[in-house]
Amino acid sequence: MDRKIYDAFVRILKKELVPAMGCTEPIAVAYAAAVAAKELGTLPTDVDICVSANIIKNVKSVVVPNTGGLHGIEAAAAVGIIAGDPSKELLVISQVTKNQQEQVEKYLKSARFTLSESQSGAVFDICITLSRGEHRAVCRIAEDHTNVVFIQRDGETVYSRKLNKRTSDSSEDKELLTVENIVAFADEMKVEDVKEIFDRQISCNMDIAQEGLKNNYGARIGQVILSTNENSVVNRAKAYAAAASDARMGGCEKPVVINSGSGNQGITASVPVIIYAQELGKDKETLYRALAVSNLITLHLKSGIGPLSAYCGVISAGCGAAAGITYLYGGKFREVAHTVVNALAINSGVICDGAKASCAAKIASAVEAGILGMQMFRQGSQFVGGDGIVSKGVENTINNVSRLVGEGMRKTDAEIIKIMLS
Repeated sequence: MDRKIYDAFVRILKKELVPAMGCTEPIAVAYAAAVAAKELGTLPTDVDICVSANIIKNVKSVVVPNTGGLHGIEAAAAVGIIAGDPSKELLVISQVTKNQQEQVEKYLKSARFTLSESQSGAVFDICITLSRGEHRAVCRIAEDHTNVVFIQRDGETVYSRKLNKRTSDSSEDKELLTVENIVAFADEMKVEDVKEIFDRQISCNMDIAQEGLKNNYGARIGQVILSTNENSVVNRAKAYAAAASDARMGGCEKPVVINSGSGNQGITASVPVIIYAQELGKDKETLYRALAVSNLITLHLKSGIGPLSAYCGVISAGCGAAAGITYLYGGKFREVAHTVVNALAINSGVICDGAKASCAAKIASAVEAGILGMQMFRQGSQFVGGDGIVSKGVENTINNVSRLVGEGMRKTDAEIIKIMLS
């Protein structure tokens, strides 16, 4: 394949498949707070938090790791201030001591916290202002979880970057993503270019899945699936993926390798593929290639939707997982493309109503829909252009979903947030 496309896909995987602890929206709040705290250089007495509505939606109900079970935006900011290491980015609160946890609880009672909704119009926006006496520090993150666009200390701008102006060429790289290019990349991929990335994803995401199956996190969706269904590979794929989310949403302190800025999407794009590779007796190299398909197709679907919306992101990852499983069965572009179209036709439109225990159930549903889409085509059945949002050609159907979210579900998102905050 074209060397430019090949190198771009390797860069995308290196940039996007990174470890994160906890739900990434509260972690982004903790990261912004940690950056501002470092600039302030002293413990702030006042913490002003201004975030977009989608951040409020995704932080409201989820447990923040390493806080002793606390949840919410204020808790995320407090642990970032007290114990955050901004150099670790999405692992910013991965090394919190027991003493620091106790300090966080006391700090939440002693400091003044104010929370407001951003009016910037950006879907992803976090601005944290820390003050003590005459000293003040500001950090703003926008567009994605680690994209710092503004830092200020005592009225002096330390760092500033315009929105939509990234230091990397990741947006240009993602424009090269097509299902056909992705399958070609998987076929020609040099294992040494991706081995470290996928070994980390396999290790981290399967480790937290096992944690979710062993212990009682959230609504225990993974355990429920295993206890009420036969021990088929389909049910194990659903259960292990759901269990990983059970643990993650329940405040588990194990890291997850994310996809499209989301741990749940990283879990959904990887764990079912790993389970199927074990079932089919595939070697490590074949698994790497299937993971390349699943992760890149998830990123492709998400690139037209954006990081936060009314559309549940694990639906995209369920499609990606099914594509990766199709590849494990020997499928190439035609088979993968039809699997993606079938899966999108089944489950598109599932809403995102924030990060919380029920995300694990949505993961199970997304994996099941993806696998059904794969099984349909393997048995000679498919959805065709004109069936609802399905158009002829996989890229046209993917574009239809992006349009559905970008234009059709904006009001849905606003209404979801109103319901949650009421």
